[in-house]
Amino acid sequence: MGLFDKFKSQRDIAKEEIVEVPWHLITSSDQIDELVAESSNKPIVIFKHSTTCGISRMVLRSFEKNYTFSEEDIKLYFLDLKKYRSISNEIAERFQVHHESPQLIVIKNGKTVHHDSHQGIDADHLKQFI
Repeated sequence: MGLFDKFKSQRDIAKEEIVEVPWHLITSSDQIDELVAESSNKPIVIFKHSTTCGISRMVLRSFEKNYTFSEEDIKLYFLDLKKYRSISNEIAERFQVHHESPQLIVIKNGKTVHHDSHQGIDADHLKQFI
């Protein structure tokens, strides 16, 4: 603890503890084919997030706080549902997972191997797919 640490707010301390999660944004439906191809090398995770939903924001924060994997283990994709609803619909159809928000979908070898929504989303669940 440094000399000036006693002047830091709880918020400043919390910001320092945040580990950056390696998100890759989905902004085009063309990326779906790319992530399917990538899923033959390592698990792909798609996090569908509603930017206007408090529950979605809470679940996202909790997921990021508990996420401990490297990009060599898992590749994370992030989809903004408000901005890219048509891509969300395409993902739901392609991977045969009913749309929910927030939602986490794990893809291996081009197939859905796991999905969670709402408070069921937990970064620890990903251990079984590495």
